[in-house]
Amino acid sequence: MVGVSPGSSAPISKHDRRIGIARGLAPSCIRLRNMLGTTAAASALAGLSACSSVPALPPAPPVPAPDTGYVSASSLPAYRIQVGDVLAIRLILNPELNEEVTVRPDGHISTTVVRDEVAYGRTVPDLTEALVHDYSAELRKPRLNVVVKSFAPTRTYVAGEVNNPGEFITVGPPLSLSQAVARAGGLKTMTGDEGKIFIIRRGADDVPQFYAVRMQDVMWAHDPAADVRLAPYDVVYVPRTGISEVYRFFNQYLQQFVPVS
Repeated sequence: MVGVSPGSSAPISKHDRRIGIARGLAPSCIRLRNMLGTTAAASALAGLSACSSVPALPPAPPVPAPDTGYVSASSLPAYRIQVGDVLAIRLILNPELNEEVTVRPDGHISTTVVRDEVAYGRTVPDLTEALVHDYSAELRKPRLNVVVKSFAPTRTYVAGEVNNPGEFITVGPPLSLSQAVARAGGLKTMTGDEGKIFIIRRGADDVPQFYAVRMQDVMWAHDPAADVRLAPYDVVYVPRTGISEVYRFFNQYLQQFVPVS
């Protein structure tokens, strides 16, 4: 084992360099791993904490601002009808035709007058316009309203290096990334690849789309915009790579033999 004096960095052997490259570790992280194996735990923790500094932040106000936690209506997208929503069809001049229908798994609805109409993915005004056209085949100038009586819950899935992976159900706006990770019990370890977390989303024609988010930017307050809003049925995957191997090495090996006071 190579000795390391205070203020110096551990040299990287060819063996360690090959292993580090295979694991995707930067040279600085390889040196840090060597330091973990040859110096005291307190010095190792100091090196780890130096890798991610928290910027100076304003103090939290004693009382939240009046608009805290609210999103302006203009910034929210129009609600699109989901499978499982319960819709009330109301005809002002023909109340005998009023009824409630549930959006089927195929995204369609059926009423007494209309055999089949697409509801999934449409806004309420869009569906209302389509039903007015459909009812016009039986009624003269139908006056019709659509009301969403019950909203199907939104589902988000979190997997990978979290403490409680699984499906999370909410009613209302979809979760943000940090809220979903918190629902899953938080991260087991800090992920590598600059803290990237992957989001799998179903796009147009149900084609999967893949996105990456720097979770470290959220955790260390570097970029609040990194706390993105998820879409319904998003899958959040937290990988275990890079710097997490250093944390695992510390948690599983060094802490067992080097007491930290």
